[in-house]
Amino acid sequence: MRSNYLFTSESVSEGHPDKVADQISDAIVDLFLSKDPEARIACETLTTTQLVVLAGEIRCRGVYENGAWAPGAQEEIERTVRETVKRIGYEQEGFHWNEFTFHNNLHGQSEHIAQGVDASGNKDEGAGDQGIMFGFACDETPDLMPATLYYSHKILERMAADRHSGAAPFLEPDAKSQVTLRFENGAPVAATAIVVSTQHGKGYDQGEQESKLKAYVKRVVADILPAELLNGETVYHINPTGSFEIGGPDGDAGLTGRKIIVDTYGGAAPHGGGAFSGKDPTKVDRSAAYISRYLAKNIVAAGLARRCTIQLAYAIGVSEPLSLYVDTHGTGTIDDAAIEKAIMGISELGGLTPRGIRTHLGLNKPIYQRTAAYGHFGRKAEGDFFPWEKTDLVEKLKAAL
Repeated sequence: MRSNYLFTSESVSEGHPDKVADQISDAIVDLFLSKDPEARIACETLTTTQLVVLAGEIRCRGVYENGAWAPGAQEEIERTVRETVKRIGYEQEGFHWNEFTFHNNLHGQSEHIAQGVDASGNKDEGAGDQGIMFGFACDETPDLMPATLYYSHKILERMAADRHSGAAPFLEPDAKSQVTLRFENGAPVAATAIVVSTQHGKGYDQGEQESKLKAYVKRVVADILPAELLNGETVYHINPTGSFEIGGPDGDAGLTGRKIIVDTYGGAAPHGGGAFSGKDPTKVDRSAAYISRYLAKNIVAAGLARRCTIQLAYAIGVSEPLSLYVDTHGTGTIDDAAIEKAIMGISELGGLTPRGIRTHLGLNKPIYQRTAAYGHFGRKAEGDFFPWEKTDLVEKLKAAL
């Protein structure tokens, strides 16, 4: 492992077109899970100028059965989509929550997929697809996340909060951030570059108003990053292209699942390739990535390592994982193979089967729309939300080792 280097991560706001799509897809997941905790959902969303399109497959008792929609179901879906866009804040000429054209192309789940996933006879519920999933944790921040991504998210979260509260009325929903940190001996010591591009109201790309916007962004950065990271070395790039009035789906098309690195670890850890949003928790792309983060975080929180990467692999229709891999990157206090054995020996994890994961983390609930902006990881576990961020496995891991 290199000890001295520069590293960069980016984030995008809730108003970024891809994130609008993610939030719509997860709003649909939450809607169906609120009706049927065993619902099957794979919902993709396309957004562009004054248009939202849903596509994918579903199965949901009382909503879509035997190839037909229940009375009022399609109207509720459209209402959910429009409310999501309204909450984000789009009331613009090119994309307005009450004016865009809406198409619902969701249809029934393939019987051939269902037969592999559903439990029957002596067969346990299988994984919803094949694939590999990764989880990661490190001790760079209090939430055990890579510092570059952690601060990138926090900058945009603060700006969105100020926009919604009216404290920064010149901001519009679409924005991106990027943080570059210099590391010495594996620890962040300075922010060398901060990039923030934010959609803005008319006139905030010139003169006194432009200066006001840039001064505001610098104040937000100063509030978010530790003071010791900001010094004469820090270079700011705020709206470096100039004007950014046209944004969101009007400025660029958005699709579900295109921000998987923003959603996970900002490039500091591998990614298996599968997106999260729009998928119910039988899809191990989502649930196994969550349990992998949960395990990695608990390993670091237990003091067993300073950094930890975990990989899981599954086959469609098969309940047991094909493999479990733990890598503590030379920072572990216990042999990695011993940690793997300890994990598989913890009965509460249910052998890391899809049903075991969902049961342990309580995933069959409408908890997903909140994950669809500012990262799925490094968030506060509150009630039913973000249960994979809990560190309640620490003592069991210590006891097993």
